[in-house]
Amino acid sequence: MEIVAVSTSKRKGEKKVNQASALLKANYGIEGDVHADGTHRQLSLLALESIESMRKLGCDVNPGDFAENLTTRGLTLHTLPVGTHLLIGDNIELEVTQIGKECHAGCAIAKQVGSCVMPKEGIFCRILQGGVVKPGDSLRVKSAL
Repeated sequence: MEIVAVSTSKRKGEKKVNQASALLKANYGIEGDVHADGTHRQLSLLALESIESMRKLGCDVNPGDFAENLTTRGLTLHTLPVGTHLLIGDNIELEVTQIGKECHAGCAIAKQVGSCVMPKEGIFCRILQGGVVKPGDSLRVKSAL
């Protein structure tokens, strides 16, 4: 299980841009990302497998296109219970705070194919222990409720 992409954006409503690395700040979010605000939705994650399911429907989509901060591989994120702790690398610790979200009106992907994976399969986390994250970092479940 690993991090495939790290993505940020400067403005809301935009696709996120893939980065070589990013600083996750505890109890805040990703440094420089528009969604970093210290709420319970400090970090968004979506599995590459979910993105690939949209590709099979004919969408030309890539990591960051769903406004997720971290794209992962090998872990079915949306099946994790709220309260699950995740570890990235050796020291970054996250706590799952929300599964899915309400899709905003005018979502380009939903308009294109009639559905979108982020509302059902994206997850949000609080950053308990921060650090630098980059593609290729390991991802694992530390504890589940």
